[in-house]
Amino acid sequence: MNTPCVELYTGAAMPLLGLGTWQSQPGQVQQAVEVAIDNGYRHIDCAYIYANEKEVGAGIESRIQKGVVKREDLFIVSKLWNHFHDEDEVKPSFMKSLANLNLSWLDLYLIHSPMGTKMPKDPSSQEVEFSDVDYVCTWKAMEKLVDEGLVKAIGVSNFNVSQLERLLSSCRIKPAVNQVELHPYLTQPKLVQYCKTNGIVLTAYSPFGSPDSPFVQCDKQRLLEDPVISAIGKKYGKTNAHVLLLYHVQRGVTVIPKSVCPERIIQNAQIFDFSLSDDDIKTLEGLNRNWRSAKWDVSGLPSHKFYPFKED
Repeated sequence: MNTPCVELYTGAAMPLLGLGTWQSQPGQVQQAVEVAIDNGYRHIDCAYIYANEKEVGAGIESRIQKGVVKREDLFIVSKLWNHFHDEDEVKPSFMKSLANLNLSWLDLYLIHSPMGTKMPKDPSSQEVEFSDVDYVCTWKAMEKLVDEGLVKAIGVSNFNVSQLERLLSSCRIKPAVNQVELHPYLTQPKLVQYCKTNGIVLTAYSPFGSPDSPFVQCDKQRLLEDPVISAIGKKYGKTNAHVLLLYHVQRGVTVIPKSVCPERIIQNAQIFDFSLSDDDIKTLEGLNRNWRSAKWDVSGLPSHKFYPFKED
């Protein structure tokens, strides 16, 4: 598989299809990464909060050691968690992810969300105490990581248009990527157009609507079973998953389906032998219902001053 790429404003080539690792359990994720790389994936999406970066790193190292890839062939992404938004905590958190992944640099590092929170005094507590740290200040520390050559590009995740506008008005190095939930039930046309206009590449997480997530309560929202999507797939001899992934890739949006199942990892990559028509794209966009699977609505987060999902 020769995965097509989108060019970041930095000039870096970011593969349009990547492997997501959220909720990939220890004991499974190393094999998932190895299978993905063996089958042509070159983009791996990680995060400190996923608590599996050591296994991801082991999978990467095993494929480099076997000569399947070189480090420079890969595009590795990680994210700064909400507890570490203080400027003096950004680099230590980054270095921890870098060490866990056993790498000497990252291709992309994202602020996981605009909402800063404090480290809980009791690790077992579900209560969240908000931090007053402004993500604009956090960004200044992110820029220093680029200055030091530790990461090639920086970006954000779960930022809305107003937050991007505010960041762009004050930054020295602009965000290269905004990673957000995107799929035909949540098309976010205003955000998509804003990012396109400002040279910010979008990455779509939860492209299938996170059907296995414990946070998804409504069984009516089933992208993988939607009959309209099935009808499009049937025309091409493809599954709903194939249609949902190509919907992003064909529009220049990078997409990171998560799986630890070798068969599904391989199947998810089988999207480069067909094309969706303009009518197909319009039909998919017509399914929008502004439904979000990842609402970040636990522990009082919707009352955070930087909660991003109050905008349409």
